[in-house]
Amino acid sequence: MDTLIIGCGFAGTTVARVLAERGEKVKIIEKRNHIGGNCYDEYDEYGVLVHKYGPHIFHTSNKEVYDFLSRFTKWYDYSHEVVGNVYGKIIPIPFNLNTLMIVFGEEKGQQLKQELIDTYGKNARVPILELQKSSSQGIQEVAEYVYENIFLKYTMKQWNQKPEEVDQSVTARVPVLVSYDNRYFQDPYQGMPAEGYTKLFENMLDHQNIEVILNRDAKDDLTFDFENHKVYYLGKEFTGKIIFTGAIDEFFDNRLGQLPYRSLRFDFEHYDQDYYQSKGVVNYTVSEDFTRITEFKYLTGQDVKGTTIIKEYPEVYKDNQQVPYYAILNAENMAMHQKYVDLVKPFSHFYLLGRLAQYKYYNIDGIVEEALTLTKQL
Repeated sequence: MDTLIIGCGFAGTTVARVLAERGEKVKIIEKRNHIGGNCYDEYDEYGVLVHKYGPHIFHTSNKEVYDFLSRFTKWYDYSHEVVGNVYGKIIPIPFNLNTLMIVFGEEKGQQLKQELIDTYGKNARVPILELQKSSSQGIQEVAEYVYENIFLKYTMKQWNQKPEEVDQSVTARVPVLVSYDNRYFQDPYQGMPAEGYTKLFENMLDHQNIEVILNRDAKDDLTFDFENHKVYYLGKEFTGKIIFTGAIDEFFDNRLGQLPYRSLRFDFEHYDQDYYQSKGVVNYTVSEDFTRITEFKYLTGQDVKGTTIIKEYPEVYKDNQQVPYYAILNAENMAMHQKYVDLVKPFSHFYLLGRLAQYKYYNIDGIVEEALTLTKQL
């Protein structure tokens, strides 16, 4: 074995495939009983293909990432559209010029549209916190509506924080679009793996140089000699590369503190009808305890009787018991993570990769790009 990879999501699987094609022997250790990380999908008892850990939609402007993944899947041509349920009124999200006309009416909407174009330009993506800084009364009115009805309560539900306490990398993902484009993403490449994410992972892992071990906690197999900066695998010194993609704090028994995350609970429901809602995802921005409902048939294009939805409830993450989904980015938490980075830095062949290991937010394309970059450095 040349390289040991801990975790079988997009980070670990991408690195494994590239290194295997270079002739390296790669072993992946995965704690769960399946491959694919949080992107794992499966058929439920009704034959509907569902995402076990919430919806994952692929989109990218990076052709290298798109071309790499396209080697292992064909794509279902899906452009993601999201609507919000605001006190029973259905509006496109992100807030765009179509939303503007629904909320403010055609006459006032046209005036506000012109102000937005004059100030920010056509097709601009303007973060809500940027809109609030405008001196224009009209733009302020738009900002207030978006803040109160789309941003504030939804953000407090999702993060249990006030919006100004949430890191700007998060708030930047809630823009106002100065266009009539109802798509949630504007990237040139977007869609869903035609046979699902799990099949995509199976194809990526289908290489004679890759071995995958499921239901195994790498903590039980690895020992770190911090004094001499040596790593032992199954009792023997291991001098190959180790790519770690898991929760770094949990892996080292929270010895430097437990990193805070937001977790999620998913409630699946099945209905004996063709469709449950008008779009693949409906955000409940001002009401309900859940943040959104996803209906998978829209995402996959699957032709099957009945439909399955998932309701998403944000939860507190505690004691490493829940699934850690979103890092809570602030100066204190990032400083704690840096201590873990410093802890493993002396182990020159130990690499941190991924949402949990690097304690940051990645979309699918972002983590594949990061993984490909690491393989180039290696």
